[in-house]
Formats: sequence, C-alpha cells, structure tokens
Amino acid sequence: MKKYNGFLLGFFLVNCIAFSSCAASNVAEVIEEKEQQAKPQAKVYTISSAAELNALNLQPGDKVVMKAGEWKSQQLNFKGKGTAENPITLVAETKGNVVLSGNSNLKIDGEWLVVDGLSFKDGFSLKDDVVIFTKTTSNSRLTNTSIENYNPSDKTLDYKWVSLHGRNNRVDHCSISGKTHQGTTLVVWLDDKPNYHKIDHNYFGPRPDLGANGGETIRIGTSTYSMNDSFTEVENNIFDKCNGEVEIISIKSGFNKILNNLFYECVGTVTFRHGNNSEVSNNYFIGNNLTNTGGVRIIGENQKVHGNYLYKIAGRTLRSAISVMNAYENPALSDYFQVKNADIQNNIIVDAREAFVLGSGKDNSRAVAPDGVKIANNYIINPTTLVVTQDEPKNLKIENNQLEGGTLTSGFVKMGNDLQISDGIWQKKTALKKPFWLTTSIGPDWKKDNRSFILK
Repeated sequence: MKKYNGFLLGFFLVNCIAFSSCAASNVAEVIEEKEQQAKPQAKVYTISSAAELNALNLQPGDKVVMKAGEWKSQQLNFKGKGTAENPITLVAETKGNVVLSGNSNLKIDGEWLVVDGLSFKDGFSLKDDVVIFTKTTSNSRLTNTSIENYNPSDKTLDYKWVSLHGRNNRVDHCSISGKTHQGTTLVVWLDDKPNYHKIDHNYFGPRPDLGANGGETIRIGTSTYSMNDSFTEVENNIFDKCNGEVEIISIKSGFNKILNNLFYECVGTVTFRHGNNSEVSNNYFIGNNLTNTGGVRIIGENQKVHGNYLYKIAGRTLRSAISVMNAYENPALSDYFQVKNADIQNNIIVDAREAFVLGSGKDNSRAVAPDGVKIANNYIINPTTLVVTQDEPKNLKIENNQLEGGTLTSGFVKMGNDLQISDGIWQKKTALKKPFWLTTSIGPDWKKDNRSFILK
C-alpha cells in the first residue's frame, strides 16, 4: 500500500512539473507573439520620383527601391532613423541603372542609413553639393555608387561632389571620377567634436590640373577647425591621375590615418596641411617620372610617415618624395605651422629626383626651421639627389638608412640584401605582400573602370 501511495505521489509531482513547464512555455510564446505583433513590420517601397521618397515616413528596417531608368533633376532627401540591427536602405532596382542626371542631388539625413547602387552622370548641381551627409547624420553609408563627369559649363563654379558632415559615416566602393570644375571632390567637415568617418575601397579617377587652389581630391577639415581632431581613416583607395592641385589629400585636422592607398601618376602630394598627430603609412606613390608627381609633404606636430613605397617621384622641393616644410613665426590658422617631431621610417624610395627635402619652402615668411625630425630605417635606391637642405632642422636625427646608387653621407649605409622585387615592387623579404589593388575589390561591383597601373 505504501508503495502504491508513493507511486501516486510521484506521478502527481511529475505531472505538476510537466504542466508547469508547458504553462511557462505557453506564456513565453504568448509574450513573444505579442512583442512581435507590437513591433512595426519593415516595409519595402518602390518609387519612381524624389517626391515619393521625400513623402515617406521611414522606420527601422524599411527598404526603398528606386526604379531603374533616368532620374532627371531629382532632389532626393533620404531621411530616417534606423538602428544598427535594422538600418534603412535606399537601393537601385538594378545597381548602376538608376541614373541621376540633370540637376539631381542627394541628401542623407538621419541615423543608420545606407545608399547603394546609384549613378550620377550627364548633369551638374545647381547650388548644393552632389551628395551631402547632413550635420545630424551618423552611422550612415554611401556605397556602390558612381559620380562621373558631373560638371557645369562654368569651370569656376565651386561645389563639392561629396560632403561628409556628422559622425561615424562611411563612403566605400564608389567610383568618383572626372571633376573638372572648382572645388574639392570630397570634403570631411569638422566642428568641435571628432567625427570618425571612413573612406575606403573607392576609385578616384582622373582630375585635370585646375591651375588654382581648391582642387584637392580629399580634404579632411578646414583651417578654422584645424586644431580639432577628426580621427578619419582613408584606406584602400585608388587615386588615379588626380591632378587638381598640389594637394591630392589635404589633412587639416588631427589624428587622421591615410593607409594603404595607391596614388598613381598624381601630380601633387599627400599633405599634412594643418593639425597634428596624423599618419601616412603603407601607401604606394607611383610617379613614373611624370613632371611634378609628388609624395608626402609634412607640416605640423607629431606626424608619422611610415612604410610607404615611393617610385620615380619627379617633383622637387614641395613635391619631392618626402618634403619637410619651414613655417611662419607666428602663424594664423591658415598659415604654415612648425614641423615638430616628424617621424619618417621604413619607407622605400626608388629613383626619386629628390628623396628628402628639409626646410622646404623657406622664404622671408617661412623662416622657422623644423624641430625634431627623425629619418631612420628607410631604403633609398638610385636617387638623383638624396637630401636637399633648404633650412637646417633642429634636433635632426638621420640614422640607419640604407642607400643604393648614391653617395653615402652621415646616417646612410650601403644597402644590404633586405629587399627583393615582388609584383614589380621592391619589398622587404620578411614582409612580402600583394599590392591591395591586385587582390581587393575597389569601386562599385557593377562598374569596371578603365584603369591600368603599370610601373614604367
């Protein structure tokens, strides 16, 4: 009898536990179902005009599809607040086949927004920049998009093709080519806070020499905010014959990184124009002995120039392979500030007309020499001139540099066997790597630009 009662008690307990589990499971399912019902469901909108886009009240996860075809003189205002998990997207029905022409432009205004697959061509902007990330825009992206020959007939008209305001925005895998009128191609605009933008895997195509200031391909900051920090990264881009002016990239703020880009036959330099604590490293400068092709120009404090490859750079003084400038005595924000603690290491310089120029640009106004320049562990092969000294830097350190095909001087020793040619480029034997443009997708996946990068 006791055994029977025990059996009944156990049976009762097991069933209670099973019932409780089922009840809990059912409650959880009901709660989850109600939560799913409470969530707004993402919508897909197919549109054929800017007016339709501008009228939408977009929510996280929504997708807007632009019908393939020509969109002439459309002012697109892509506005909304997505989330990291559920961004809002604006996409071409067929990538590359949504052609924005006439006076079309695009404003990206909000959070976690993605624009993908558009093509701007056969037109020009009337007054606004072609693509604008607004001041309140963050964590948003322009990708797989082309802006090509979007020029007014008046070449003195100044507008930008891409303006990056806001925070944590990205421009990637775009093709931006053929700007012939006044104004920087892409600008990062600063205010009193860092913006942490990223510009990567883009193809910046040929731009003719304007013969005037304001033709940079990228500018990071302005003189007004030049002592503020940006933390912008420019990485894995191709700059192909970007000849707008003496500065290909003009760095006008602090803590930026220009990493692993190709500058092919560009008449100009990557310039630390204003601000401090930036870095230009592991880039390829291929000059092919074209007149005025340049490398890196240094102004300001604590700038790093590391691991770059500079080949047949034909420029002199301000456009030499590595140019360290003189400064003003009491510079205004728009003037030249003194170089302090420049760190120039592990670069490979091949067949340069002038490998290093110290105190470049010295004149009655630029009379302050650099202070604390370190040139160490570089490799220099067959320079026409190894070092040009226009003004003697204070606290100059030149040490452990290896030279082949030139007259040895203090700080340089005869080159050993550290280097070998791989993929047509002199590289350290212990750190061989494929140039990124041979292995990485650059520009839109739907567009094949006519480009060839030969070392001549």
